[in-house]
Formats: sequence, C-alpha cells, structure tokens
Amino acid sequence: MAKMEFLKEYEQADEVSRSAFPPNFVFGVATSAYQVEGACKDGGRGPSIWDAFTHTKGKIIDGSNGDIAVDQYHRYKEDVDLIAKLGFDAYRFSISWSRIFPDGLGTKVNEDGIAYYNNVINALLEKGIQPYVTLYHWDLPLYLHESMGGWLNKQIVKYFSAYADTCFASFGDRVKHWITINEPLQTSVNGYGFGIFAPGRHEHASTEPYLVAHHQLLAHAAAVSIYRSKYKDKQGGQVGLTVDCEWAEANSDKIEDKIAAARRLDFQIGWYLDPIYSGEYPKVMRERLGDRLPIFSEEDKDLLKNSLDFVGLNHYTSRFIAHVKNSPEEGDFYKAQELERIDKWEGGEIIGEKAASEWLYVVPWGIHKVLNYIAQKYNSPPIYITENGMDDEDNDSSPLHEILDDKLRVSYFKRYLAAVGNAMRDGADVRGYFAWSLLDNFEWAQGYTKRFGLVYIDYKNGLSRHPKSSAYWFLRFLKGGEGKDGKEE
Repeated sequence: MAKMEFLKEYEQADEVSRSAFPPNFVFGVATSAYQVEGACKDGGRGPSIWDAFTHTKGKIIDGSNGDIAVDQYHRYKEDVDLIAKLGFDAYRFSISWSRIFPDGLGTKVNEDGIAYYNNVINALLEKGIQPYVTLYHWDLPLYLHESMGGWLNKQIVKYFSAYADTCFASFGDRVKHWITINEPLQTSVNGYGFGIFAPGRHEHASTEPYLVAHHQLLAHAAAVSIYRSKYKDKQGGQVGLTVDCEWAEANSDKIEDKIAAARRLDFQIGWYLDPIYSGEYPKVMRERLGDRLPIFSEEDKDLLKNSLDFVGLNHYTSRFIAHVKNSPEEGDFYKAQELERIDKWEGGEIIGEKAASEWLYVVPWGIHKVLNYIAQKYNSPPIYITENGMDDEDNDSSPLHEILDDKLRVSYFKRYLAAVGNAMRDGADVRGYFAWSLLDNFEWAQGYTKRFGLVYIDYKNGLSRHPKSSAYWFLRFLKGGEGKDGKEE
C-alpha cells in the first residue's frame, strides 16, 4: 500500500469547526460505570464479574481494581459541572446492573441504586445535558455468572429483559437514548475466548465466544421489544446497540487481500448487525465456523429483525489486512479469519502516530471508511459515534502543566472529526459524536496505566480533576472560540 497515493483522498484539514456540523448534531463525552463510579459496596450495590476478576485473576497490568475508580459515585455533581463548562450537549454513561439488582435476578429492586441514577440524570438535565444511557457495559452481576453461567446460558435473556424493563420504567421519562449492550464483541472474544477480560474464560475458546454473542444479540432484541411494546409510545425514546470496529483496509490490490479485509469486517460488524438487518450471521462466518455458530430460530429472527433505532459505533484505530493461510494471530477467533493485521505502510512507516495502548494508532481516514461502509451496507441507518479517542501513558514524573498539554490528543480529535464530516458529506447519517473519555479512569485489563481522559485525574492527590488541553480545545470548538487558550490556568 503506497502511502502518498492512498492519502491524497484523505488529506485532513488542520482545523475543523462546529459550524461544519448540523445545528442538531450531538457532541458528548462518554464513560462507563465500573471505570468511574467506584463505591463498589456503597448504596446496596452487589458484586459484578469485574469485581471478582480484578481481585482474583491477577491479569490487570498494575494489579488495580475499580473499587474506588475515580469516585464518580460521590462526585457526580462535580463531573456534571465539568461537562457543562466544557460545552457538551450529552453524557453517555452506563448503569451498573448490580446497583439495580444486586444479584441480577430482578426479584428485588435496590431503591438506593434507582435513586443514585435518578440524581445523576436530574443533575445532567438541570445543566441542559442529555443523558445517553448504556444498560450493559461489561459488568454482569457476579451471582448470574456463578449460579448459571451468565452469558453462556440462554436464561440470561430473561434476566436482562427484567433489568432493562426496570430501567425503562424508572428513567425513561427523562432518558430518550438507550444503548442495550456496549461492544458485545469484546465481551465475547476477550471475556470468553482469550480470558483477558472478565469473567476470564478461555477453556472453550472455539465455541463459547459465539454462544455468548448469540445470547447478547437475543438479550438486545428482547429489551428493544419490551421498550417498543410498553414504553415507546409514551416516552418517545430510541434504542440502539453499540458495536466496535477497527477499519480493515486491504494491504494490497490482490483479490485475496481484499476478500480478507471484507472477511475481517464481517467478523467484527457483520457478526452483530447482519442478524439484525438480515436475520442471519454473515455467510463467511457460517462457512468457517460451521456448527460452532448457533442457529437463529424463526422466532429469534422475528425478534431481531430491525431491532435498532440507531447504530452506535465505537472506533479508535485501523489496520491493513493481508490474507494468510496460517494467521500469526493467537486464538481461534483470529485463526478462523485467516488474516494478518498489519500496522505499517509498504515502505515500513507505521500506519499512524502511536498512542499509549499497543493496539492504538492515529488513523483518521479509517473512521471515514467505516462510516461509509455501515451506510452503504446497511441502507444508511442513523449512526452515533459512541466512543472515539486515544490514550497517553500514565506519567507522574513530569510537571503537571506538561502532562496536561496533550497535543497529540488535540490533533487526534481535530483529524477524526474532520473525517467524520467527510463521511457525512458522502451521505453517512451520523447524528452525534462522543469523545472517550471524560475522565482518566480504570482502563480494564490495563488498569490505571493508560489515560484516555479529557480531564486528568490526580490519583495521588484526592482524585482531583484537571482539564487537559484537549478539554479546552473542545470548549473552544463547541462554543465557537470563546474558550481559553488550551492550557491549565
């Protein structure tokens, strides 16, 4: 792949302005419950699989956990004030299932949990910030996993439905945008294939990820059915599903590389969206996985069909894809795809500037391509970019003012937003964009070693919040230049 020839089409403007987006386009920031809330035993919350995983599995890089996280449970008012001061329209956050039902079963509602999320939602609305609520962001109640196998058991659909129903009933008078499940691929593959995410299973990597994905899809569809039959007429909200995707660009003009890149996209996006739009898993997955891929009943297909008001897309980075018979990637999921993910141009230069995470490169043209792909393949559905961002290494040896001046993150957002604008001009129906993340936080298996936040968290000094240059850049972008000069005062 020749770099300069390829990039001509994707030359990004150095600046991008709010006026380039429609007036009703939503700009928000995002977090998830386990990563920011803390208060793991406060307010009647029950344990989740991530509590157990971080305390017993020993697979977190820095040995940390989310017991305190960044303590948003106690500091949500401060964080809501920050969101408002930075000028964002919306806040995407998740509800912790075990705060609502400590054992996950749905038999007894924890009123303290209901009250907490009511307080968060009301605080947001008082500041003119719209809540975008994710029902499941990876933190399954531990009891459901230990007592019945969690996502491995089809009964989980019933329990998720009861949980979703309770949330719709409790918060849906004010919450108008719901996401059922965040990144089901990550739960399936990293939770049940590689075991690097909770619940840490890898013993049956050739079958369990596909069963887990199947049950997540059915749980999503059941929740949407409940919303549409019981709540939509009165509440008038929308429900979507958030998928994650690295853009897959063919490494050459060879037909086998182009087919491999298409296969990679089917194993990411198609796995979850094809059943919703066509009633079946992608043909290439069925061919390669055979009876390891579960079958949808006619009843399942009816439930799944068009069970989306919008597609949520989490996108961070991209790769070149080459066809190889024996994939160098570890794990059954990648071996079945017969491909190699490549992070360099043909001349040896890396695909984009490197962020902190080993998988994350700055490749703005990738978001343009993936948005166009979704629009073209799925008949132009409404899309919300529910996560987009990059991380720095945790570094407490430099002066604070240097740490806060996150120039690469500012450049990342400028270029990715310009690429989103390009995709919209091509016809992609993008309705909103959420930066990941509002705050530095507990970054799953990477613990506190990686920082994705627009706001720096000082873990050694009372979890104090310090907006970075990227936060001030968004302030200027969203308020049309009224913000500060991009540095901490």
